[in-house]
Amino acid sequence: MNHILIITFQFFLSLSILIILHEGGHFLAAKFFGVKVDKFYLFFNPWFSLFKKKIGETEYGIGWLPLGGYVKIAGMIDESMDKDFLNKEPQPMEFRSKPAWQRLIIMLAGVFVNVLLAIAIYIGLAYVVGQQLIPVKSLKDGLEIVNPTLKEIGLKTGDKIIKINGKDIKYANEIDPKLITAKTVTVDRNGTEKIIQFPINFIEKLINNKDHKQLTSIRFPFIIENISLDSPNKDILKKGDQIIEINGQKTPYYDQIKAILDSNKNKKLSVVILRDNVPVKLDLKVTENGKIGVQLNGNYQEAKKRGYLDLVTKKYSFLEAIPVGFKKTKQTFLSYINQLKMIINPKTGAYKGVGGFITIVKIFPNTWDWVRFWTITAFLSIMLAVLNVLPIPALDGGHAMFTIYEMITGRKPNDKFLEYAQIVGFILLLTLVLLVNGNDIFKFFK
Repeated sequence: MNHILIITFQFFLSLSILIILHEGGHFLAAKFFGVKVDKFYLFFNPWFSLFKKKIGETEYGIGWLPLGGYVKIAGMIDESMDKDFLNKEPQPMEFRSKPAWQRLIIMLAGVFVNVLLAIAIYIGLAYVVGQQLIPVKSLKDGLEIVNPTLKEIGLKTGDKIIKINGKDIKYANEIDPKLITAKTVTVDRNGTEKIIQFPINFIEKLINNKDHKQLTSIRFPFIIENISLDSPNKDILKKGDQIIEINGQKTPYYDQIKAILDSNKNKKLSVVILRDNVPVKLDLKVTENGKIGVQLNGNYQEAKKRGYLDLVTKKYSFLEAIPVGFKKTKQTFLSYINQLKMIINPKTGAYKGVGGFITIVKIFPNTWDWVRFWTITAFLSIMLAVLNVLPIPALDGGHAMFTIYEMITGRKPNDKFLEYAQIVGFILLLTLVLLVNGNDIFKFFK
């Protein structure tokens, strides 16, 4: 129950930050150009509000429907569909009275703030946390291939992934995100380079293997961190022990040992452990679940100390973190654009994985992790910016599209046309919301 509360809290906190800052961008731009803002709301408030208070000329409030938020700008046809002002003469403090270039800035200010937020978060993470990077060349025996889909198309545990789409891979940390949009992968398999072609419906195959979200993993040694009180081996194992051999077979990696344990349930195994750098022979009991009753050490520093990988720890001064933040924002932006392209292409099957609020909630961890929280929030901020700039009426991009048309042609679209376009756009958006959240519900019950 606590895990559910933590996930839910993170989701609403992230969503609130994104909405307030996005709508705050519109609000500040409007106020800067002397446009009256009637309302500023976190979440929508059909029929009633959870909270509202008027300060100056603006009503601030919190709605009960967490599908977004809004600012109601005087003299603008927006999602509120309030068009009473159309029967009156334009007022100087109204949106429609302002020059096209000012209206364009007001409409795109929310998207601009979303991008700035992502940059600021990535700069902050680089400065405060830094980066821990694992050079691919340091992985002597390659990666563990976890996802069955990767195995189906030809990747094998032990492969060193050295190129994706023809571009060199320097660090293992960048492999999984780039595999999502991969067309070709070059691996070093036992000293021989091999190019593996990815099927066009790779994303669809991943979606069908929904129980295996992880793609690859660093091959960790089997180092014991803790022994459970009910372990059948609690009297002979110690913290720090490392299993290196089972029944005469060398087993330097966890993935090898796991396979042996799974095939030897309720049996005894003759093992060699490394204890304080000294080999020790033991007989271990395997439970009916294929376990020996221990918790493993998955620390990169410990794996580095035992010679399994190199670890490059990068610390940045504040000035050094700035270009890192911009670069990470650019990489995340381009990656999301590529994912959208795949969703649009029906041959990829990526549209089957599109989801709504349930999908977003599930990406938050079930334990509190500030680094993970801000990383997810930065990604969602970029996602929000990209989706809002799409040229769909009722979105910021739709408003901007008509304003750019006006700036190019010198002719302002008719108010009635804008009203109907807003209705069409709103219906389209509502349909999309129902589809993606319906897909969530369908996948949940499936």
